[in-house]
Amino acid sequence: MMKLSEVKKALESVSEIKFELPNGTFVPIHFHVTEVGAITRHFIDCGGTERIEKVVNFQLWEAGDFDHRLAPEKLKNIISLSEEKLGLGNMKVEVEYQMDTIGKFNLDFNGSHFVLVPQQTACLAQDKCGIPEEKQKVALTSIGKEDSNACTPGGGCC
Repeated sequence: MMKLSEVKKALESVSEIKFELPNGTFVPIHFHVTEVGAITRHFIDCGGTERIEKVVNFQLWEAGDFDHRLAPEKLKNIISLSEEKLGLGNMKVEVEYQMDTIGKFNLDFNGSHFVLVPQQTACLAQDKCGIPEEKQKVALTSIGKEDSNACTPGGGCC
């Protein structure tokens, strides 16, 4: 998960902006960043805990404008304007991109291009909502082998 400052630093090291999708293909190079925004989620988890999450959101969009290319400097300027107008802090960045539905992704950078990392849902209050902890699996044949003082059949310890 990248923070906004890390995105700006990565933009300084590239000559073109590329976003790799989870399947290894790339967002078409004529994409637009149609929004840079601040998103706040204020919610109650299933355990009754109030939570507030804030992220910076980039929305990527593509259209029939095949000659469009977003230069790193232009995106840095859009980010700077968004920081000024929206008061963005150095928050985690998530990316929206139209697929079968709007996909939400975390963002990473591999040294040459950005990588869209799938997000997963999760229970934030597993200890309060009754989800049992996963039990440790142990082979019955290994029980007692770690302990040299363990009883064995015919060992006379019982």
